[in-house]
Amino acid sequence: MSNPIQHIAVFRLSAMGDVAMTVPVIRAFVEQFPDVKITVVSRPFFKPFFDGIPNVDFFAIDVKERHKGFAGLLKLYADLKQLNIDAVADLHNVLRSQIIRTLFALSGKKIAATDKGRADKKALTRPKNKIFKPVKTMVQRHLDTFKKLGFEIDLSNSKFPKKVILAKDILAITGEKENNKWIGIAPFAQYESKVYPLDLMQQVIDQLALAKNNKIFLFGGGNKEIEMLNSSAHGKENVINVAGKLKLPQELDLISNLNVMLSMDSGNAHIAAMLGIKVITLWGATHPFAGFSPFNQPLENCLLSDREKFPMLPTSVYGNKKVAGYEDAMRSISVESVVEKLNH
Repeated sequence: MSNPIQHIAVFRLSAMGDVAMTVPVIRAFVEQFPDVKITVVSRPFFKPFFDGIPNVDFFAIDVKERHKGFAGLLKLYADLKQLNIDAVADLHNVLRSQIIRTLFALSGKKIAATDKGRADKKALTRPKNKIFKPVKTMVQRHLDTFKKLGFEIDLSNSKFPKKVILAKDILAITGEKENNKWIGIAPFAQYESKVYPLDLMQQVIDQLALAKNNKIFLFGGGNKEIEMLNSSAHGKENVINVAGKLKLPQELDLISNLNVMLSMDSGNAHIAAMLGIKVITLWGATHPFAGFSPFNQPLENCLLSDREKFPMLPTSVYGNKKVAGYEDAMRSISVESVVEKLNH
């Protein structure tokens, strides 16, 4: 019997890494259920993540004007209703998406929402009586959401897009690849507790730059980060700061050509992972056990701060909590261990 659901609206509005984590799930879905259409509802900035995935449309939510406030949500519901949506997969599960999915439910449509597992995450991050074991990954939670709608997705044989042939405007910045090893480094994150100390990161960059067949690309955004990355690249022919020089679609094309990406627990890790690139991540206040490790990457690619020296780790799911005495936790990850992982 064919599934009565032919068109699913998938909600995930932010943040960059969280949206990127939905991509492997949606890619597998459309391959395994080619008769079902998906419309991703997200912020316009994230549209390039979904470009080229067959059977996937993108609906850009306008939170600043048309879809702002409660009246805006009613307009959003009306806009989506016109698309003949049969079901809603709410992968975000925040107030805005809860209201929309409720409106769809009241009109008789099937809905499902991702359970964020807050209690398990709290048990992992609390300072006392910590339960230090992996919680369900966000990707698995999204699979559970689709299962509630009647779609069992298998991620055991995930396919990734081919490396993009770089356009001339990108090659003007990167140069040809030839036999170089291309290493991406994204040294920043939203919260300080997730950022590897910049003096140590500079040592990592300096050591990697000594190997002439390495070409290192630095990723970031915003004037302050661009300035810092310019300083990190200064005087090194094989270190290129691409921050502020490429738009998101171009960055995605470049990342698809990397041999490896070094990132914090942040968006660039998930972008590289969704493109099937090897990712090495550095972890401070947060921990891969909280369910946000990059997709399809082995745990040994996660370099962790020392829990013997800092037994309360992880202290936070997102890195937004500061714990006195834990400011230097990431200094327990040695420069040598990072360089060795990248050279491996």
